[in-house]
Amino acid sequence: MHNPSAVSHLVTLRASAGNGARLGARLSTLIAPSSRAGGCLHFALQQSMTEKEVWVISGLWADASAMNDWFATPELALFSELVTERLVSSLDFQTFAHVSAAQAEAAYGLPDVRKAG
Repeated sequence: MHNPSAVSHLVTLRASAGNGARLGARLSTLIAPSSRAGGCLHFALQQSMTEKEVWVISGLWADASAMNDWFATPELALFSELVTERLVSSLDFQTFAHVSAAQAEAAYGLPDVRKAG
């Protein structure tokens, strides 16, 4: 079932030279506690198939409050540690809100654009 109040986050990290496996091991410690967090609908860690130093963490949350509660957990100190220890050369953290097809069309749609399907 579709949850219109659901929100998500996407974290993209690039390991510093020679630290891809070490970064992955450290990031894997977030999977279990994050998956058990209140309001977590899905949580995943993925490694790029073409660039072994690139990792992505994605989470889907019941609502913004659940995601914000997760942001406040002690486990997220890991991101600061990774930067301090210079295990990452870049880190990008984004959050997203659900946009329905009707909302997208009303806000961004162009009347002469062909729709999929």
